[in-house]
Amino acid sequence: MPEGHTIHRLAADYRERFGGRSVRVTSPQGKFADSAALLDGTVLERTEAHGKHLFLGFGGSDGGEWIHIHLGLFGKVDFGDGPAPPPTDTVRLRLANPDAHVDLRGPTACALITDGEKAAIHARLGPDPLRPDDDPDRAWARISRSRTTIAALLMDQKVVAGVGNVYRAEVLFRHGIDPYRAGRDLTEREWRALWADLAALMREGVRNNRIDTVRSEHTPEAMGRPPRVDDHGGEVYVYRRAQLPCHICGGEIRTAGLAARNLFWCPGCQPA
Repeated sequence: MPEGHTIHRLAADYRERFGGRSVRVTSPQGKFADSAALLDGTVLERTEAHGKHLFLGFGGSDGGEWIHIHLGLFGKVDFGDGPAPPPTDTVRLRLANPDAHVDLRGPTACALITDGEKAAIHARLGPDPLRPDDDPDRAWARISRSRTTIAALLMDQKVVAGVGNVYRAEVLFRHGIDPYRAGRDLTEREWRALWADLAALMREGVRNNRIDTVRSEHTPEAMGRPPRVDDHGGEVYVYRRAQLPCHICGGEIRTAGLAARNLFWCPGCQPA
């Protein structure tokens, strides 16, 4: 499932190609056809992301309607130039103008919602490190009282929105925190450092459209090691590196299941 930086990047890409212009809105697959007909020929006014949720806003600043998109595990977004070629029947949503088009396939959610329904989605999500006005204290209020592991809390979108398996594993490694520590055993200083680092790493992810988490002294060039080869891409410390040596201490990276996802960590650098 895409992590939050991907959704913020998509919001920027939609805005760059279609923002402030009337767009053709269609649903070749048919599942969004009625809503697409209501929006066809209107102006895409704004785009927004919160965690793993993308919102495309139509209508004036005083209110309007939103397309709410959640990609889930199988959703894909493909941008292309105009004029748009004939769509396949797997396209749930197509936006197009004379210069560009974008196709959405296989999302978990693609629905036309009101301002009130959008507000309800925001209300159930935790703060997002990529939203400048979101408050890390709101997450800390829950983390500081919780017996749940910090690794599970970081993946709980009601606690922190947008963090996925890669950022979870990598930020805990970068701060030497055992992923099995209970949230209430973290200090507030540790939490604020985690939040600041997540914000910086995820902003870099938006810029580069990939996840890189190793510090400059641990890059392949600096260490004289081969670059990472993985479908995920990007240089990382522990994610998908089970049984390989740690870049820092040389110990073996471990993996285990936690909250239905694979956890990766270095026991030497993240002691219990």
